[in-house]
Amino acid sequence: MRVRRLRKAPAALEISAFLNLIVVLVPFLLSTAVFTRIAVMDMSLPAQNTGGAAEQLKVDHLQLEVVIRPESIEVGDRIGGLIERIPNTAQGQPDLAALSALVKQIKVKFPEQRDASVLAEPDTVYDKLVQVMDAVRGTHVLQGRDIVRTDYFPDIAIGDAPVRHKTSEAPAQ
Repeated sequence: MRVRRLRKAPAALEISAFLNLIVVLVPFLLSTAVFTRIAVMDMSLPAQNTGGAAEQLKVDHLQLEVVIRPESIEVGDRIGGLIERIPNTAQGQPDLAALSALVKQIKVKFPEQRDASVLAEPDTVYDKLVQVMDAVRGTHVLQGRDIVRTDYFPDIAIGDAPVRHKTSEAPAQ
């Protein structure tokens, strides 16, 4: 006896649902990717203080350092020392107006200088660091009807603040 076999046609893949998904998904992903933007600001680490005599001969060269402390902001020159200590406001926030005014005065004395170091203690809040950096970098000035950006020290290097040595009494024995 002969065996009859049914001839089956090869199965076709049904991919219309997958294509519909891709048709909807690709434009959506492309449209959301357009709105994604990342702002990057180039920064460098502060130069190490070598303390050499040749560096100290440059009296007219400023190495501006802004140190963020919990209770104040210390503005100084790496070689010359502390210029001014600006205490926080009554609300405990840094006095950015006083800092901006001081940085403006320093910029008048050193118009060619573009770099500064902002040094923060490890527990400094990120928002506070950014606000101080913005105050050191420049300000916006109203000239006529236009608002113009004035740069003070736009090349910012960030780093760790030097450790303060606490004067404490010797432990009792």
